[in-house]
Amino acid sequence: MDSSNSMTPLMRDSDGLPLRLADFETLWEGLDYAAQGAKGISFFDSLGRLTGILSYRELRDRAVDLALRLNANGFRHGDRLAIVAETTPDFPVFFFGCQYAGVIPVPLPMNVHLGAHDAYIVSLRNMMKAAGVRGVVASDDWIAQVREAASMLEIPFAGPPEDFYALSRKKGSLAPFGKDDPCYIQYSSGSTAFPKGVLGTQLSVTSNARGIGGHALQVRDGDHAVSWLPLYHDMGLVGFCITPMLTQLSLDYLSASSFARRPLVWLTLMSERRGTISFSPTFGYDLCVRKMERRGIEEADLSHWRIAGIGGEMIRPAVLAKFAEVFAPFGFDEKAFLPSYGLAESTLAVTFSGLGRGVRTHRRSELAPDQRDANYSGLHREFAICGKPMPGHELEVRADDGTRCVEGEIGRVFAKGPSVMAGYFGEAEASAEVLGDDGWLDTGDLGYLLDGELVISGRGKDLIIQNGRNIWPQDIEWAVEQLEGVKGSGVAAVSMPSRDGSENVVVVVEARVKAAEEIALLEKQIHSTVYQAAGLKSEVVITTPRSLVRTSSGKLSRAGTLTKLLSGQIAVLNRDDEDAGGSAKRTALAS
Repeated sequence: MDSSNSMTPLMRDSDGLPLRLADFETLWEGLDYAAQGAKGISFFDSLGRLTGILSYRELRDRAVDLALRLNANGFRHGDRLAIVAETTPDFPVFFFGCQYAGVIPVPLPMNVHLGAHDAYIVSLRNMMKAAGVRGVVASDDWIAQVREAASMLEIPFAGPPEDFYALSRKKGSLAPFGKDDPCYIQYSSGSTAFPKGVLGTQLSVTSNARGIGGHALQVRDGDHAVSWLPLYHDMGLVGFCITPMLTQLSLDYLSASSFARRPLVWLTLMSERRGTISFSPTFGYDLCVRKMERRGIEEADLSHWRIAGIGGEMIRPAVLAKFAEVFAPFGFDEKAFLPSYGLAESTLAVTFSGLGRGVRTHRRSELAPDQRDANYSGLHREFAICGKPMPGHELEVRADDGTRCVEGEIGRVFAKGPSVMAGYFGEAEASAEVLGDDGWLDTGDLGYLLDGELVISGRGKDLIIQNGRNIWPQDIEWAVEQLEGVKGSGVAAVSMPSRDGSENVVVVVEARVKAAEEIALLEKQIHSTVYQAAGLKSEVVITTPRSLVRTSSGKLSRAGTLTKLLSGQIAVLNRDDEDAGGSAKRTALAS
C-alpha cells in the first residue's frame, strides 16, 4: 500500500456538527443534515490507493440533481430503478438520488463467479422482472451484461451513469419519500429462478440504523468506519452506506473484489486511516489470517479499532481467536469483537452482544451419552453468544408446535419490531409464509436463549436429520476444513434423500491436492474426521476449487451445491476407477 495515503487529506472525523444518531424519519432528511458538515466517503483500490472522495455535501447536491433529471424524464413516485451496486461514487449518488425522487432503488449484485455468465444474466433478468424496474444503471464494465439481461424486458432506460446525468432536468421537481414510504428493494433471498425482494421502508431502515448507531455501536465524535462489504448485501448497504450517513460518520471503501484479492489491504486501511469501526463475516477474518501465514504485513497499528463486528453467517469462535492471536502484536484487542445476529428481512441487525466484551461462547453437546459408542470422541459444539435484541425489538424461540421454548432449548427464531420488512415485493404468498398477522417474523434460523441472549445454532433449512438426530452441517464442515489439502471454506455438508426415504450425509470438499494417492488419503481422512466430529458415516465427494455454489454475498449455498452435484456439474475426483464420468458415484450416493 502506498504509505503516502496516510498523508492524504480525508473526510474529517470531527467537524463540529452535533451528532444525531439516525433520529430522522427518512433517509433524505438524514443526508440533508449530514451535508451541513465536512464528512463523507473515501474510495480506495486494491493497492490501497485513494481513487476518489465524495463529501456528504457533494453527495447531497449530486443526488438532488439526479432526482430532478429522473422526474423530468418520466420516473414517477414508486417507480423502480435497478443499480448494479459497484463500490464507486456513482452508487450512493443513484441510491440517494432515488430517495429525493421518490423512486425505489433496487441494488443488484455483480457477477462474482468466473465462468457463470449465463447464470448471471438469468439472475439479473429475473430480479429486474420481479421488481418491474423502469430503468437500470451500470458502469461500462457491466452495462453489456445488463443490457443483455434487459433485452427481453420492456425497460425504457438502460445505460451507464453518464447517460442518466445527461438527461434534461427541465421541468423536473423533487418528490422525496415520506416517513411511511418504501426505501429500497433488496434481493438477497429466494432462488435464481424465483428471487424474493425484501421491501425495506423508511421506518424499518431508520429504526434499524438508529439501533445500530445509537445503541449497539454508540457512535461518537472521532469515529471512522472502513468497509469492504458489497453494497448489494444488507451488511454493506444498511451497515456501511446508510447507517454511517445517518450518524454522520466518515468512512473508507474498499471493494469486495479488491478485498478478495488482497485482504490485508483492509487492515492496512484500518491502520493508516485510524479506523475505529469495521465489520466482516467470519470468513473475512479467516482470509486475513491465511494471508498472514503466507505473506503478511510487517507494520500496522490496529490499536484504534474499537469495534470489530461479526455477522452475515454463522460465527466461528476458533477463527476469531486465531485472528486475535495473529494480530495482537499489531495492537488488536480481542475485546473489540462484537458478535451480532441479523437478516435482510429485519433490515439488517436484530441483536448485538455488547461493546467491550469480545466473543463470548457457550459449549453444548447435541449427542446424548447413550447414542455414543466406544470410538466416538463426542466433540462439543461451541457457539457464539449474539446478545440481546435492540431496543424496541423482541425475540422468541419456538418449538415446531409453535409453543415458546424454555431457555436452552433449540427452536426456530422469531423476531418482531419496527425493523421488520413490509414483505417481499410483489410476493404476498411468500410474505405470508414468514410474516404473521401479529407482526412476528419467522427468520428460518435455529437457536436458543441463554440468560435472555440469543445463540444461533444453525439454519433450519440446512439441518440434517438422520435416525432422529439433528446433524449440524457446520460441525462437519469446520472439522474437515482443518485437514491439510482442503481449501479454506471449501466444504459443504448436505443431506441427500435415498430411495428408501432415509437421508445420506454427503460431504463435498474442494481439494488442493491433485495426485490420485493424495486424493485417496484425503478421502480416508475426511471419513474419519466426519465420524469424530458428528458420530456418523458419510459419503465423500472430492472436487476442484470453485465448485461449491455461493450466493451473491459469498455465503455457501448448500442447496445449490446439492443441486449442482445431482445434475452432474461437479467434477468427482475420487470417483471409482470404472466410473470415468463420475455418474456411478452420484448414483450410489442417491441409492
